[in-house]
Amino acid sequence: MTLLHEFRKFVARGNVLDLAVGVIVGAAFSTITKSLTDDLIMPVIGWLFGGFDFSSYFLKLGPIPATYRGSPDNYAALKAAGVPLFGYGQFVSVVINFVILAFIVFLLVKFVNQAIAVVHEEQKAGVAPPAADPPEIALLREIRDELRARKDGAATPASPPPSS
Repeated sequence: MTLLHEFRKFVARGNVLDLAVGVIVGAAFSTITKSLTDDLIMPVIGWLFGGFDFSSYFLKLGPIPATYRGSPDNYAALKAAGVPLFGYGQFVSVVINFVILAFIVFLLVKFVNQAIAVVHEEQKAGVAPPAADPPEIALLREIRDELRARKDGAATPASPPPSS
């Protein structure tokens, strides 16, 4: 079996495609969580603590280029200008983002596990077997089956009646 054939067989399996969809949805979900952290949670934390902004906490590890015209306190602009920075405030934001994402995934997994447990309990309880048919119904079925058997037997040539 060639390597290419094995690879095609591997990719054609449903699990790989499901994983690919999961990664794509996960990346989109990560973007939403980042926006939740950066645009909603962090500003509220900053407001509660008097303008506290994690991104403004960094250390310059090298000189600012002479051509730089921005603020020396703007982390994003300094980083874009190529200044080596130790951005511990940005790291704190990423950690908070991760904790939020992990908590949401935890809640999702917990919900799915509860739903699966409910399904398993319902399966354990089982569906009650159907009640036995009343004797009249059983008799009618026997008659029906007998009539079908006779009808099928009539299609074959009948043997001559015995002579007396």
